[in-house]
Amino acid sequence: METDLVLVVEDSDEDIEAIARAIGRSHPDVRLEFLRSGSGVLPRLTAGGHEPPGLVLLDLNMPGEGGLDVVRQVRARGEYDGLRLVVFTSSENQAEAEACYAAGADSYIYKPINFALFQSVLAQTLDYWRSREPNVTQIVVPPPGESSAQA
Repeated sequence: METDLVLVVEDSDEDIEAIARAIGRSHPDVRLEFLRSGSGVLPRLTAGGHEPPGLVLLDLNMPGEGGLDVVRQVRARGEYDGLRLVVFTSSENQAEAEACYAAGADSYIYKPINFALFQSVLAQTLDYWRSREPNVTQIVVPPPGESSAQA
């Protein structure tokens, strides 16, 4: 990543806290900026005077504009072709994953319920994208087994 700024688009207070804690522990050098809805992403990216993020971590299902809408909007603008868009969601729906990839998402990653696994998945995601040039490949981390039964 050219920058250590990650833009996190998430509407859940619990997930915001968990993401901040997990990334703070594994990557204390990464700076996080939070938006609570997808509708704020393009205005944030196009506003002057703000450092562009190296990665956008998107929740899929949010009121109003969700993660898929954001992926479509950002990819429709050529100046953001190199921006990494990672959908980080609790949805295990394969059709949603395929729609995100078709729209231009770089990764579709399942949000584990177990915090240790949640932290590990986020750490691996940041390590992966920080070591690569923009848009060189797509990865998917499938949900681990009976994810809803994890505590």
